[in-house]
Amino acid sequence: MKAIKLLCLLLLAVFILLPFVQVAQLSVISTLGTPDAPLGTVTTLNYRNIFASSALTSSLVNSVTYVTLNVALTLLVALPAAYAISRHQFRGKRAFFITLLAFRVTPPVVLSLPVFIWFSQLNLINTPIGIALVHCVFNVPIAIWILESFISAVPRAYDESARLDGYSTTRFFYTFLIPVIAPGIGVTMFFCFVFSWVEVVFARTLTVTDGKPITMAISNLFGFNTDVGLVMAMTVFSLLPGLVMIYFVRHHIARGFVVRA
Repeated sequence: MKAIKLLCLLLLAVFILLPFVQVAQLSVISTLGTPDAPLGTVTTLNYRNIFASSALTSSLVNSVTYVTLNVALTLLVALPAAYAISRHQFRGKRAFFITLLAFRVTPPVVLSLPVFIWFSQLNLINTPIGIALVHCVFNVPIAIWILESFISAVPRAYDESARLDGYSTTRFFYTFLIPVIAPGIGVTMFFCFVFSWVEVVFARTLTVTDGKPITMAISNLFGFNTDVGLVMAMTVFSLLPGLVMIYFVRHHIARGFVVRA
């Protein structure tokens, strides 16, 4: 039985990782051919071309900027909201939760035109701030839903004992509550990062001439004579921030999924 499980895990790993192996392989091969790197040779030219292009390097900076802003703003809004919902009872609480989740499953393309018109009036087109804000609209509901369950698992006596010790709500929040629900915050950051990093609809709609994220930069590389090696090198680069993020929050993510289960 153990051998079957190991075989299944091995097959799953091969199924998931095989495309990435091919991407990494093509990223170090010259696919167009130049005097310095003939067609089919192994070279670092594709990676050097990334840093030689201001459009590609700026797309990396734009993506990191708006994803960081999105995660920070989402937590700033969702944490107090989830705490209030967890600790206070009010009429329509269940309906409010369902409404939040229903909004989260709304296709982004449905809102793309109204968001574009609204953000144009606010001069937020072609800026990472605009993408971060619109991603918050979709991430805040799911963040509240995740964090509320983690906060509800903390006994109310924890809050009351802190107040008896003279802690204000703000101090209690940052000194006691956030460390206790750190796994939940890790899970929330993970989901917000994944949605924001790979989202394309608003990234395309809100970046007409400038501020393009990495997804749009990769999309723009495709054309009549596509440099596949450069596309693959850019794809490898696009994976690095996600891998770094997962490495730093991996323990919180693992504990968070266990606690939530």
